[in-house]
Amino acid sequence: MLKKRKFLVGGLIIVLAVAYLGYRGFASGSSFYYEVNELLAKGPAITGQSTQLHGFVADGSIKQDLQTRSLVFTIDDAKNNSSIRAIYKGSDIPDTFKPGAEIVVEGTLDASGVFQARKLMPKCPSRYVPG
Repeated sequence: MLKKRKFLVGGLIIVLAVAYLGYRGFASGSSFYYEVNELLAKGPAITGQSTQLHGFVADGSIKQDLQTRSLVFTIDDAKNNSSIRAIYKGSDIPDTFKPGAEIVVEGTLDASGVFQARKLMPKCPSRYVPG
């Protein structure tokens, strides 16, 4: 009887440990997905949290500094008439990143209201357009 109880307690501890580690892994790897107007509505409450932001690269907004390897641009949400400045630091800029392109960026909103992007993910067109 005592052996059976020890086995059950040991098994329960292992199950709880695996569940806890799974939860922590999921929580740290997940980020919320927002449209520009939704992110702006959250305000300071969302500052510093990892998020994904969807929108379109605003025409004429792309400024690239090759020395600092930074890219500054504006993400527009034309449906809701809102926009946000974004800064990306890195050298791996996708070929499809251009004005008017649909994009999802992953990063955090800083205290000054600028989105600090860690990853650029331009969406591919849904059908082939020659030329």
